[in-house]
Amino acid sequence: MFNINNIIRPNVKAMKAYSSARDEFQEINDDYIFLDANENPFPSPYNRYPDPQQRALKQVLSDKHGVGKKQIILGNGSDEVLDLLFRAFCNPEIDNVIGISPSYGMYQVLANLNAIEYRKSLLQPEEFSLNVNDILSKVDEQTKLIFLCSPNNPTGQYLDDNDIEKLLNLFHGLVVVDEAYIDFGNKPSWNKKLSSYPNLVVLQTLSKAYGMAGLRLGILFGNEEVISVLNKIKPPYNINQYTQDFAQKCLIDKTYSESLINLLSKERELLSKSLIHVNFVEKVFPSDSNFILIKVDNANKRYQQLVEKGIIIRNRTNDDLCEDCLRITVGTEEENRKLLKVFKGLS
Repeated sequence: MFNINNIIRPNVKAMKAYSSARDEFQEINDDYIFLDANENPFPSPYNRYPDPQQRALKQVLSDKHGVGKKQIILGNGSDEVLDLLFRAFCNPEIDNVIGISPSYGMYQVLANLNAIEYRKSLLQPEEFSLNVNDILSKVDEQTKLIFLCSPNNPTGQYLDDNDIEKLLNLFHGLVVVDEAYIDFGNKPSWNKKLSSYPNLVVLQTLSKAYGMAGLRLGILFGNEEVISVLNKIKPPYNINQYTQDFAQKCLIDKTYSESLINLLSKERELLSKSLIHVNFVEKVFPSDSNFILIKVDNANKRYQQLVEKGIIIRNRTNDDLCEDCLRITVGTEEENRKLLKVFKGLS
């Protein structure tokens, strides 16, 4: 069974978290005179340090997801909380992690940065599904994390729930389910199953559906033991106050985000149906995300032609199982129509 003491780094287990001035006094009260944090005393919207635990924002997220505040940690983008997982649970030059391929490239970048061996398991080529037996065959005593992106990037599709459950039941490290694109599909989040799986970690972001990519806010859900460990090594003021305030407004006002999600989902379906009729497009893969993966006759040629027309997409032809594949983000109605017009005019 999962035991966090078997995977936490010894130095992290022994360390004491940094305690900032704002950890000790959680609320700014007009009756207090704050002379403890070497801040500029003259009032402005942001002259005080932000809440290091983002309590108000976590309360909004807790209400939205039905997850306890102590089961949430926030990062400066998902990449920061991913990096925290490596630094908390993986010993450099000793441990390893497993990721599927093709998938989000930062898992391997962060593994390399932290001197952790990264073991790839290829998806099954027909439907980009997990090869559970292959993943488990790569597990040994030094395997600490398994990364699963669902819906996956760049393939765009959900991974099978039964396959993920098998890994949660059979692997004694952390299974990280990255749900960056969860808002564009129709499945519930895995954060609903945190109580059933103590080794489950779920990542989400406000970069996609909520249009906050420039503000950098990543969300990690996990059991309280995992969150407690990550809080020990988290930088004290990693989420600035403007991001905290703006995120709360976006999460509370559901109308705007829901309208964006509905519009992008509608455009995704229209774009998918239209792309299949382009003469050099060989396949349009199903998508539960805000992007579409297509297979073309010559990805390098078509990519360059689009660049020359002022349209930038991603060429994934060098990724595993993605030869001659292009990934297209769903844009505005006007952008999508222009893309289709250019596509149909290429020879």
